[in-house]
Amino acid sequence: MSIQLGGNTTVRELAGRYPQTRTIFERYGIDYCCGGGKCLAEAAQESHAALPDLVRDIETALVARSTKTATAEKDWYEAPLHELVDHILQVHHAYMKEALPRLKELVRKVVHAHGARHGAMLRQVQELYSALATELGSHLLKEEEVLFPSIVAAEAHRQGGPEGPAAYIGSAGNLIRQMEREHERAGAVLARIRKVTGDYVLPDDACPTFRALYEELEHMEEDLHQHIHQENNILFPRAITAESAPPSNLVKLGG
Repeated sequence: MSIQLGGNTTVRELAGRYPQTRTIFERYGIDYCCGGGKCLAEAAQESHAALPDLVRDIETALVARSTKTATAEKDWYEAPLHELVDHILQVHHAYMKEALPRLKELVRKVVHAHGARHGAMLRQVQELYSALATELGSHLLKEEEVLFPSIVAAEAHRQGGPEGPAAYIGSAGNLIRQMEREHERAGAVLARIRKVTGDYVLPDDACPTFRALYEELEHMEEDLHQHIHQENNILFPRAITAESAPPSNLVKLGG
């Protein structure tokens, strides 16, 4: 284990270098994506967790991982940026595009079947989810059509590769900040849904569709946390750090 754990160790550092710690952060209710810059002591205090218990569980996970021979997750701090972009697109964006409409239909079915007994709660879930789906749809599009191409084009240009006719480079910071704000809003909506549902505790009369809805919402929350972590804590900082002065013939992003 190459890291010394302590109260000042940041959540972001652990979640980025040691993916197995993300499950622990999820279990403790610690935000490792938008709030990943917090140190362990602050994160433990906010989640009402005992810091020694949190550190112990993290150390146990790190030791257990070091004894396994399974292939480690790719080090996204070192991999080429275009590979990280491809990973985010193929794993997280593809999942969201498939899941968002499917969960919308699940919400509709559960509201219709259980609205008489759980109407107030379910209507809140439906309203929150509808807003989330709308914003995420727009968010994914902006990343795919503007931000990600700018990052990939800038990387190719720095490496001396050919310039595309519509390459974007430079001044991506404003758009990145916008994406980070949208990440915060999406995370807050899912946290609100979790609170409204009482941490996804099913009512006694829950049918299989009701159960599927809660399971899918929890899975979406977990995937979004990993998705945001990879963008906020790895892709975006690396893209900004690597950004160099653009040649005059490239389109300037952001104005």
